[in-house]
Amino acid sequence: MTVRIFRHYVPTPMLLLGAVEGLLLTLAVYAGVWVLVHQGFPTGNAVLDPLLPRALLFPAIFLSTMSAAGLYEIGLRDGAQGIAIRLAASFLAGGLLLGLLFYTFPRLYIGGLAFAASLTIAAVAVVATRLVYYAIVDHEVLKRRILVLGAGPQANLVEQRLRRHSDRRGLTIVGYVHTRLEQDVVPRSKLLKVETTLLELAERHRCSEIVIALDDRRSNFPIDDLIECKMSGIRVIDLLTFFERQTGTIPLDVLQPVHIVFLDGFSHAVLRNTGKRVFDLLASLGMLLVTLPVFLGTALAIKLEEGWRAPVFYRQDRVGRKGQLFKVIKFRSMRTDAERHGAQWATRNDPRVTRVGGFIRKVRVDELPQLWNVLQGDMSFVGPRPERPEFVNDLQHKIPYYSLRHRVDPGITGWAQVRYPYGSSERDAKEKLQYDLYYIKNYSMFLDLAILFQTVQVILSGQGAR
Repeated sequence: MTVRIFRHYVPTPMLLLGAVEGLLLTLAVYAGVWVLVHQGFPTGNAVLDPLLPRALLFPAIFLSTMSAAGLYEIGLRDGAQGIAIRLAASFLAGGLLLGLLFYTFPRLYIGGLAFAASLTIAAVAVVATRLVYYAIVDHEVLKRRILVLGAGPQANLVEQRLRRHSDRRGLTIVGYVHTRLEQDVVPRSKLLKVETTLLELAERHRCSEIVIALDDRRSNFPIDDLIECKMSGIRVIDLLTFFERQTGTIPLDVLQPVHIVFLDGFSHAVLRNTGKRVFDLLASLGMLLVTLPVFLGTALAIKLEEGWRAPVFYRQDRVGRKGQLFKVIKFRSMRTDAERHGAQWATRNDPRVTRVGGFIRKVRVDELPQLWNVLQGDMSFVGPRPERPEFVNDLQHKIPYYSLRHRVDPGITGWAQVRYPYGSSERDAKEKLQYDLYYIKNYSMFLDLAILFQTVQVILSGQGAR
């Protein structure tokens, strides 16, 4: 199951898991204080003030660190050991952040023993909740049963694109319905024929949803049957919405111009753009102040490796909003002669990357100077990554709808960056565009915050660095 929050699709199991864990983290503070009181231990500040405002710090901090560790991603495929490491890191980081808050704001402090007891109870409660969750999340009874109307090339996209287990989580494809005037290309084992009515077929297989994946809707669209199904409580959705919800992409081989004109999204109101700009200004100023020591340390490391005359920053033309060119600023991570033969894609283990450059790329420090681009208004914190004009001119001719990504401000990080590995080819650019289109269609501050949290996980794990 999936719900839509501020235009972004969120898996219901993860939403419920977050709500349950948030409640348990809050109750853990009360339980920690209660245990100390009944055991006769001193509770310090824990009972001197109303406890609720301080108890709410636990879910606020720990849900944030767990999100940053990727523990609320539906596609998380770590084993038990990997999840245990993520949980341990989340509680360690959360404990340190809470300790810093208590030191900075003493009125928030609940006492050393109360804090230790609450933290222990919270950890046990979260681990127990996770064990139950992973035991039942893939249970067949809890899955949405899907009937795909169509068995031709469009329907076969469902079979092709949902190969990963994470994309299939929460649903079962019951089968593909054969229709006249279509050439069946889906696996024969999953092909269904309507012997009575579409409603009876759906009810026989206990389906809760029908996905329309017909190649020809003009002469092959069973409108009466679909109305009957919808009026009987079976949800009917088109293929584009299905992929949007399941994969967080808008597939180019499904997207049509009429979708852009009539579907919800693909628009940016003035108020939303103003709010995004205010957030960018405040966040970039704050990060510039916080990361000033990192700036100085990185500059020193580059100088020590390549000499005091070596340039620290690298400026490069990129394509921004409405196709306008601007100079992106980054810490230089490649040799000064890296492009003596012209522009080229970065590759894995690129020999042009310096030793310092390899490290700052892995931890994404090379991107920090782009905060100045954000302040100037050339970029946003979140948005499609800006590409070089040499590549854009070529990609716009080869990939449909590629120019749509230039309708919004480019970003330091983006939906494609946290969902897809580093791109270094035309194929990668096409795949990433499908994520960028999802972001453009479903933009909200909620989605921006979700991307920022996932960016932390990408940085910590070193995913996609080249």
